[in-house]
Amino acid sequence: MAKKAIHVVTLPGGGWGPKREGASRASSAHDNKADAVDAGRRIARREHTELKIHNKDGRISDSDSYGKDPCPPKDKKH
Repeated sequence: MAKKAIHVVTLPGGGWGPKREGASRASSAHDNKADAVDAGRRIARREHTELKIHNKDGRISDSDSYGKDPCPPKDKKH
C-alpha cells in the first residue's frame, strides 16, 4: 500500500498546516505558508512520501517526491 501524501493547506481557523491525505486535521498550525511548507517537507522526507503544496484557492501549486519514484525522469544519466 502506498504511503499517503502530505498536503500543505489553509486551515479553517486561519493559517496554514501540513495535513496527511485523508486526515481530518493538520499535523501542526503555522501563521505563514513558508513555515507550513518546511514542516510538511520534514514529514514527507521522514516518511518517504509526496508533498503537495496548495494555494489559498485549494489548487495544488507545487509538489515534491521524497519516496521511490515509480516513473523516474528519462533524461537522468547514471
